[in-house]
Amino acid sequence: MIVTTTPSIDGKRVTKYCGVVTGEAILGANVFKDLFAGIRDIVGGRSATYERELQRARDIAMSELQQRAGDLGANAVIGIDLDYEVLGAGNGMLMVSASGTAVVVE
Repeated sequence: MIVTTTPSIDGKRVTKYCGVVTGEAILGANVFKDLFAGIRDIVGGRSATYERELQRARDIAMSELQQRAGDLGANAVIGIDLDYEVLGAGNGMLMVSASGTAVVVE
């Protein structure tokens, strides 16, 4: 399945619009990850643990988006938008949502 943030796909013609599709992932950060990320913040540098969690959440959201598009008979999703939010008490949860338009292209 072709997925893109652009409103069209070069060399492809949209023959059918199937509707808006979304995918979401909400992941909680556990105490040990928070502890080690805090230490990393003190000494400087990137937090590989949080980067991996962010990538995992993004992968889940994109996978759900593609699954829902496929369920509608689409072979592509255009105009994808990714949003990131923190939720919960103390901002302890990460949410990634992906949305786009499911289409059939030829």
